[in-house]
Amino acid sequence: MNRSATPLTAKSPLFDLRRVPGVLAGLAVHGVFALMVWYLYWFLKGGQIGNNTTGLWLDAGLALQFVVVHSLLLYPTIRERLSTWISPGFYGLFYCLMTTIGLGLTIAFWQTTSDVLWQFDGLAKQAIDLAFLGSWVGLFYSFYLNGIGFQTGLTPWWHWLRGQPIPSRPFRPRSLFRILRHPAYLSFLGLIWFTPVMTTDRAVLTVVWTVYVFIGSYLKDRRLLHYIGTPYREYMAQVPGYPGILFGPLGKVRHPAG
Repeated sequence: MNRSATPLTAKSPLFDLRRVPGVLAGLAVHGVFALMVWYLYWFLKGGQIGNNTTGLWLDAGLALQFVVVHSLLLYPTIRERLSTWISPGFYGLFYCLMTTIGLGLTIAFWQTTSDVLWQFDGLAKQAIDLAFLGSWVGLFYSFYLNGIGFQTGLTPWWHWLRGQPIPSRPFRPRSLFRILRHPAYLSFLGLIWFTPVMTTDRAVLTVVWTVYVFIGSYLKDRRLLHYIGTPYREYMAQVPGYPGILFGPLGKVRHPAG
């Protein structure tokens, strides 16, 4: 019988009162994460001109704290150490929560400046807004292809909730992943570059997070080599990290290091 079709009874793991804190944690984290996506949309959409003439160092620190924590929590050694006290069903939730907190701090304390580097109106603004929306579509489609439930922690938590073994994450490149290795990162670049108003504070965010995208792409390749091994080596030899990159670690890598 398919375990996912097991009927719920009074003896089901869902009815174990000792699991209530874990159930509430999963619901709360995903609720807060969904709310954060909404705020992030408007934060990145841009178009605002503030009245601050200082604060760029604070903005740079806010942009950095998110990407540093985000990357460190994915690093295999750090994840393995944290997993000694965070159960497998909840590490994804922990990661999602820390990501949400990092974004929340960035949005809450961001200082919008009055210095404008460029500003578009009319048809140009409409084209930029459309490209911004398209980047969101590309981001979520990439997450869907790559298993969004694993990235938000929903899949491990849901299997814990039902008392089922946590499934392994399959490696099956398809659709966009047959063209480039990092479609989600490419879509994220669109979120930070496609803005009708580029103020100096937004330029700081754009530069810091653009650098993060390319460093993060390299680190992701190394991380997947660590977890997947030979199949990912072969994949790196066939598909570039980004279209147009013909050499280097983000191009097609014929003989990636072990």
